[in-house]
Amino acid sequence: MAALTLPETDWRGRAGLDALTEVLGADEGLCRFVGGAVRDALLGLPVADLDLATALAPEEVLARLRAAGIRAVPTGLDHGTITAVLESGPVEVTTLRRDISTDGRHATVAFTDDWREDAARRDFTINALYADPNGGALYDYFGGLADLEARRVRFIGDPLRRIAEDHLRILRFFRFLARFGDTPDPEGLDACTARARDLMALSRERIRDELLKLLVARDAVGVTALMLERGILEPVVPEITSAATLAALAEREALLGAVPDPIRRLAALLPRDPAAGDLIGARLKLSNAQRKRLVLALTDGGTDDARALAYRIGREAAEDRLLLAAPDDAEAAQGWAALTGWEIPRLPIAGGALVARGLAKGPDVARALRTIEDQWIAEAFPDASRVDAIADAVVAQALNASISAKAASPGTGRE
Repeated sequence: MAALTLPETDWRGRAGLDALTEVLGADEGLCRFVGGAVRDALLGLPVADLDLATALAPEEVLARLRAAGIRAVPTGLDHGTITAVLESGPVEVTTLRRDISTDGRHATVAFTDDWREDAARRDFTINALYADPNGGALYDYFGGLADLEARRVRFIGDPLRRIAEDHLRILRFFRFLARFGDTPDPEGLDACTARARDLMALSRERIRDELLKLLVARDAVGVTALMLERGILEPVVPEITSAATLAALAEREALLGAVPDPIRRLAALLPRDPAAGDLIGARLKLSNAQRKRLVLALTDGGTDDARALAYRIGREAAEDRLLLAAPDDAEAAQGWAALTGWEIPRLPIAGGALVARGLAKGPDVARALRTIEDQWIAEAFPDASRVDAIADAVVAQALNASISAKAASPGTGRE
């Protein structure tokens, strides 16, 4: 890229950040911003997480932070990572490292003071950019600036070696391609294809996290289609065989102004089978709430009354159903508009009010409440006065039915 210094960014003014970099020896060139914060600042994107790399040993980092009164949490001391907790949020500080050994899932590291050596162990060139806190001078050891300008995701060094060090880099390659890239680096793409089965050695949690992030990236549809073409997902989610429904969903989300959602987009990739969705959700270690939502998204049901649907299954699930299953865009848009700004109401009557009207506690009250609720929904959630009228009619009908049933039953006394 043409930029030779870090552009002005909001996060550079975060409270306590200048004091932190001063404590870590920025004036002596002992710390630099690194990774996503630098990359995203160059792209003009918002920055969520801040990372600092330092030539200081972890023990020295801890000592300096504590001496300066900055709270320090040794979140990954074996790997040289300490979290500095500032009033404006946490900043991860990691000592420069080189890999001693890796097994595709974990790495044993040694600390170093060589910035290039630290950059060489990172995954992609665009993630190996450093910036001096004082003045913003950029340091690029492997052509990351040119790759960022070309929107190219490229492994540092031999892609097969990078993948052997950490198999998750296969999914990260595609996630970064979906977020930042235009065309895949051929050598990297071929390496990911050749080693796709290495994904089976990873924990399902790591696979889940990368997959869900990928599904909401800028070019999730095109990159997912590429992954399917190359057989990348077959070892871990073989049920995903087409990106066509995902493409249709993305178009509808854009039409209605819906924010892309990873669980909804995952549902778009799966067979329309709630039982299969539940099994896949369990395999990917989704939370119980996410699994329930996935199942509801894959369950057949009408979408013509969006508010009734939202009341019965929840707003998120109703939105999922509209976006995924509405027969046409017009019905989806109508339902979406009906839900926009609408708060799901609560039934304005409880069992005690029915007991006060003469119903005996127990199943009769539960049945009557269900009947009242069904009519209330059918009438588009009228106010409490109308609910009272519905309740009067339902209770009267229940009491009359009870009296008629007793009158029709045979006597039990002796003749």
